[in-house]
Amino acid sequence: MINAPPVGNRLLRALPDADLARLRPLLHRVPLVAGEVLCETDRPQHYALFPISGLIALNYVTQSGATSAVALVGKEGFVGISLFLSGARTLVRAEVVSAGEAWRLNADDLHAQLWPGSVLQTGALHYIQALTTQMAQTAVCNRHHSVPQQLSRWLLLALDRCNDQDLRLTQEQMAQLLGVRREGVTEAAGKLQAQGLISYTRGLVHLVDRAGLEAHTCECYAEVRRAYDRLLPMPLEALHD
Repeated sequence: MINAPPVGNRLLRALPDADLARLRPLLHRVPLVAGEVLCETDRPQHYALFPISGLIALNYVTQSGATSAVALVGKEGFVGISLFLSGARTLVRAEVVSAGEAWRLNADDLHAQLWPGSVLQTGALHYIQALTTQMAQTAVCNRHHSVPQQLSRWLLLALDRCNDQDLRLTQEQMAQLLGVRREGVTEAAGKLQAQGLISYTRGLVHLVDRAGLEAHTCECYAEVRRAYDRLLPMPLEALHD
């Protein structure tokens, strides 16, 4: 349990004081360990996680075991959308990409806080709509845009959610996010580095030229960013604590 109001998560920060007071004794602060699988595909969801820091990938898993990320989640949202919808089972695997922390809320406690028109329910549904936009743009991007453009989009989305210029991400992780071979990521990252947009060494990506990286990527990043800014209560830049 916690003794201070939850901070650092976009949805929780937007709740009225009275709603936060009801949630406060129900929230548990937990670590997010890099590589940790938070939930598997088609399994019951027992809790929701509201990240404070770190980065989580929502991965689609094929029958052969191959994975491809369909969305990224950070302090702007939560993991556990099935709890707000009709199904109780997850559709994707949630895996921690970058370590951090999150507020955990058990499913029964969450459901007790939901009623038609509640701020938490409304905010969660807006977030789910934004997340759906990200998933749709991922599908379009994977089909129509180059690997360097796809990598640029993922890096920008990840850096937005970390509020940082640096991101710890191995080439293997980048390949899993994109659903491509590692050689393709090596070539794409090399092109971005050669153009002076990023630097990459020993699993650390540093953003050198954000404007240049945004210009290099496809329209998918801007579409996702507009959806999140329109639907969610405060900009990501406001969450620095």
